[in-house]
Amino acid sequence: MHLTPSHILLAGATGLTGELLLDRLLNEPTIKRVLAPSRKPLAEHPHLENPVGDPAIFLPQLSGRVDVAFCCLGTTIKQAGSEAAFRAVDHDMVVAFAQRAREMGARHLIVISAIGADPKSSVFYNRVKGEMEQSLRAQGWPQLTIARPSLLIGERLEPRLAEQIAGPLSKLIPGKYHGIEACLLARALWRLALEEQNGVRVVESDELRKLGK
Repeated sequence: MHLTPSHILLAGATGLTGELLLDRLLNEPTIKRVLAPSRKPLAEHPHLENPVGDPAIFLPQLSGRVDVAFCCLGTTIKQAGSEAAFRAVDHDMVVAFAQRAREMGARHLIVISAIGADPKSSVFYNRVKGEMEQSLRAQGWPQLTIARPSLLIGERLEPRLAEQIAGPLSKLIPGKYHGIEACLLARALWRLALEEQNGVRVVESDELRKLGK
């Protein structure tokens, strides 16, 4: 069954994928409102509402109808400065955003996790992503879609060294470990928002690439 959402809540609109997704949403004729809180101001648009500031302050103040929530939040340990700071974004902030979206009436959450996400992983990054997924499952969403992309390929304002080094190589790896262009991921996320079903769906990177073409 397909549902066309018209009221969107988006977190992470200044990131590589979030920026592309926002552009797509604002160009969809069926979208009436995109609520996209951010730390830095976004370009103005008649259908965009952009609270700017500290998420801890504005998150409880968000209001209005929400059909679907997208969470594109994410950082790296290097960018965050420590493992604790990384966890504060990639787990705590994601979970807090999702909880607020649920309170606002969203029935479907689409979140970007990562390939290899596993709460029992010995790799800190993968473990935090896995724990984040666990926490979202525990919120009791009517529909929860977890996207697990492999290495993202695209031009960032603040390049990530690992992506710059591994990006070209990841294009040579077959299957779900093949790198995915951020534009394909953004397109796939929107297509997933149009699918109405119940329960949790995990979408691996190879399927995301197919959906985004």
